[in-house]
Amino acid sequence: MDMNAITTIARQELIINIRNRWTLIFAVAFGVLVLAISYFGLVTAGAIGFQGFARTSASLLNLVLYLVPLLALTMGTLSFTNEKSLNELLFVQPLTRAEILLGKLAGLFASIFIATLIGFGVGGMIIATQAGTDGALRYPLLFAFALLLALVFLSLSALIAALCRRQTKAFGVALFIWFFYVLFYDLLVIGATFLMKERSANNFIFASLFGNPVDMVRVATLLVLDGKEVFGAAGAALLRFLGGEAASITLLVAVLVAWIVIPIFFSQRVLERQDI
Repeated sequence: MDMNAITTIARQELIINIRNRWTLIFAVAFGVLVLAISYFGLVTAGAIGFQGFARTSASLLNLVLYLVPLLALTMGTLSFTNEKSLNELLFVQPLTRAEILLGKLAGLFASIFIATLIGFGVGGMIIATQAGTDGALRYPLLFAFALLLALVFLSLSALIAALCRRQTKAFGVALFIWFFYVLFYDLLVIGATFLMKERSANNFIFASLFGNPVDMVRVATLLVLDGKEVFGAAGAALLRFLGGEAASITLLVAVLVAWIVIPIFFSQRVLERQDI
């Protein structure tokens, strides 16, 4: 595998995403939302003003879980289902399909990394000047889990595009995947537990956690943010089964890596069989 080829494709993909303003739009929107959440986070308690990093990180988690998967799926699907002429031009080059796939994924990830870094960075600097740096070490951990979640959904977007090929169909499937994992999955799990006995329900809740990368990132982030009291039944079952935070976070990260690697592997296999 030629790393120079992968790097060249990644650089070109990054340039394309900067030129079409996806990166800039998300960076600005995310930075504004970070500041808004920090400033208005205590409005229900009758106070307005910037919260510290600990409260801001916990409040930002839901924003990350909603926006990052949607952004990754949208950018990935758009990139992998580009105009036929552009794809043909790329695939006729003396490159393997694995190199093309990894290069495009690397470029897309770099775009999301830059946008997220700008949003988190600008927001973090303003919060630090207004509310101090107490709890600032938790803020980069949320950033790291946001990037891990982006990688998961970028790999899923590559698989969706490889299987669907047509852009309209791929976007429809991508939106369904976002809706399923972000909104519908937990309701489905809760509904299923009502049909089970208590022991079976507990085991099912524990196992169901690993079927949803969004839930895994939520639980892992709340563990490092000391928010164990609000991470729900799946997180409680995880701690009960594994007996500690370190083991729980390690297992969650390992499974998230599998969520990245497996779709990429199958995407490459599908691309190898396609006549593009």
